[in-house]
Amino acid sequence: MKNMVVFSGSAHHGLAEEICENLGVPLSHVEIKRFSNDCLQAQLSSNCRQRDVFIVQPLVPPTQEHLMELLLMIDAARGASAAQITAVIPHYAYARSDKKDASRISLGGRLVADLLVTAGVTRVITMTLHAPQVHGFFSVPVDHLTGLGVLADHYRGHNLDDCTVVSPDLGNAKQASLLARMLGLPVAAGSKQRKSDDKVVIEAIVGDVAGRRAIVLDDEIATGGSIMELMDRLRDFGCREASVAATHGLFTGNAVEHLRQHPMISEVVCTNTVPPPGGWPELEVLSVASLFAEAMRRVHQGRSVSKLFRDIDPAYAPPPGPDALF
Repeated sequence: MKNMVVFSGSAHHGLAEEICENLGVPLSHVEIKRFSNDCLQAQLSSNCRQRDVFIVQPLVPPTQEHLMELLLMIDAARGASAAQITAVIPHYAYARSDKKDASRISLGGRLVADLLVTAGVTRVITMTLHAPQVHGFFSVPVDHLTGLGVLADHYRGHNLDDCTVVSPDLGNAKQASLLARMLGLPVAAGSKQRKSDDKVVIEAIVGDVAGRRAIVLDDEIATGGSIMELMDRLRDFGCREASVAATHGLFTGNAVEHLRQHPMISEVVCTNTVPPPGGWPELEVLSVASLFAEAMRRVHQGRSVSKLFRDIDPAYAPPPGPDALF
């Protein structure tokens, strides 16, 4: 690993340190300066020449600030003659802006991908994109990791009698089905219509939840509007209680207060792709640092990353051939 160097912006320094502990490499220092005109400058403190550079930076609030930091660090690494520059973006915020569903609307997911490539990134590692098609917005290789294995390990330690995995909407039903398969449970899904950023309507539940406990799986929780609406519908359909799980626990606005106080919710589980909120000791935060570290190690060594997920998603199964061994 001597030719690997890892940097981190200010978005989630704790996750970057944990990743480096798993890799057995130091986290190199980055100097971020703000000038009087509010412009930012990034300076990398370690030698990058002909080295494999990894920059860890989830796009979390303030999102635009952290995006600009990431672009500047990539540009600095390119100017320092890095052999390869991998942006490790545990949470890719602009994945929600993935389609033209209104007149004269921007496609932020594709624009940010173009900005990263223009800055000089040669590879991206991310996790649980809100819309999988965002993977195709990039003109460089993307390793799209999943946190389902980490979430499944958490629930394997629970009594899962009379449990059903529930997706808040049909779009996330595939991920819910994969988790249900790993846990040996049935699956259900809500029929959701989004009215605005924080307002959704769930008209029905597809699947049997009457008299059962739910494991609600979502890719991310921001305001918690979808979860609150789903809890009301689950109660209407006879569900007893629910454990809520998400890869990205953003918990913006009044989400923490609403989730903690809802009588249907027995626990909330998320990973540490984003910094967890303070003042919520009951929140179960699962680490994905070792998973990112192993993916980075495999990228650095030129080995398969998809092999990490062959037992989770059949889509990762390789075609027959000699490379299947690696």
